[in-house]
Amino acid sequence: MLRPVQDRQSLPPEEVVTFHDEDSGASGVVVLHSSALGPAAGGCRLWHYPDDRAATVDALRLAEGMALKNALADLPLGGGKAVIRLPQRPFDRAALFRAFGRQVAELKGRYVTAEDVGTSVADMAEVATRTRHVAGLPASGRKPGGDPSPWTALGVLEAMRVAVDRQLGADLSDLTVAVQGLGHVGYALCELLHAQGAKLIVAEPRSEVAARAADRFGAMVMSSRALLSARVDVLAPCALGGVLDAETVAQLRASVVCGAANNQLASEDLASRLAERGVLYAPDFLVNAGGIINVAGEYLGWSTPEVERRVMAVGQKMAAVLALADQNGITPDEAARALALERISQVSRVQAAA
Repeated sequence: MLRPVQDRQSLPPEEVVTFHDEDSGASGVVVLHSSALGPAAGGCRLWHYPDDRAATVDALRLAEGMALKNALADLPLGGGKAVIRLPQRPFDRAALFRAFGRQVAELKGRYVTAEDVGTSVADMAEVATRTRHVAGLPASGRKPGGDPSPWTALGVLEAMRVAVDRQLGADLSDLTVAVQGLGHVGYALCELLHAQGAKLIVAEPRSEVAARAADRFGAMVMSSRALLSARVDVLAPCALGGVLDAETVAQLRASVVCGAANNQLASEDLASRLAERGVLYAPDFLVNAGGIINVAGEYLGWSTPEVERRVMAVGQKMAAVLALADQNGITPDEAARALALERISQVSRVQAAA
């Protein structure tokens, strides 16, 4: 039986490790938020952080999200994250990721890394020269691997099907979906939505990518600001986090929010604000689990069909979360957090009693 959500408090991170390599310019932080379910797993982000504090704050938020995501996806993995500050001076990218790989190796298997925003399969190949605790390497045969973005997009699609059926009683072919951000996941999601017959509106700062989407999918192109208040059925945030702030929520005209970006809510109270406005917010750490499921499959030796089965089950998990939210009179975000934290606490209690 789940305890009331308001009685739950997320645990503080277990460990925060900062690192700096003068030769390569690699500087950043690894956060191990939880290892109750297994090694802390989560990708490595390379981004423009103004200072070390900003990098640490982002890593802390992302690592907590990974703990919730991995627990909710029933993976035998805890939650962690690494962020590297993009050097301001010219740098050797391969050397930077080899230095990061040495840092991962020093954690002796307590953290498993993979791609994230700003990093690639080639970067993870460099990491792999220094540690075996890395995934997102080139796929081989029937084994999972490579860029996890298509798997993330597939999970988003399956969650979106359930959310729009519940909220609108409609099929994706009848709807207009606004996709904010056409990175690897956002573009892959557009491919899937277009195949389903959805009408697309997109926002992307790289004009050449936006133009390609307009040509390939017949998508309308808007600015990000205009997209967030556009009259659409579904908003799919697929860029960076914090896009749903108080101003955005007040202006939102979509009926469903379901996208791939991490930490979409600028603050947790906005889940209630969305519900009050009649918007179904599909919790991002549930929706975007496909990528980490593929990473887990690669690291743990699953087959590609097993990865696909688990990614397709993201829709079933979405349905279970919506049912729990209804039963308890809470938001889907609260329900998803409750399920994830309950799994972590159950395992922790068993470990403590052993």
